[in-house]
Amino acid sequence: MTDVVDSDELLRRMQRAKVCARKEERTWRERGDALREDDPAGARDAAVRATAYEVVLRVLDEILTPGAHEARPE
Repeated sequence: MTDVVDSDELLRRMQRAKVCARKEERTWRERGDALREDDPAGARDAAVRATAYEVVLRVLDEILTPGAHEARPE
C-alpha cells in the first residue's frame, strides 16, 4: 500500500475513477427508475446512491479540471 506513483499515473487513476463513478451513477439512476412503481423504498435507496456518485463525479471533475464548473451557492 506504499506504492509511489508519478503524477501521470495518478492522473490516469483519477480518470479511471471518474469513468467508474459515471457508470455507477447511471446504473443506480436506472435502477431507481425501474423500482419507482413497485418498490418506493428501493427507489429512494437507489436515488441516494446515485446522488453519492454524482458528488464523487463533481469532486473528481474539480480536481481534474479546476474551475471548469461554477460552484453552487450554499
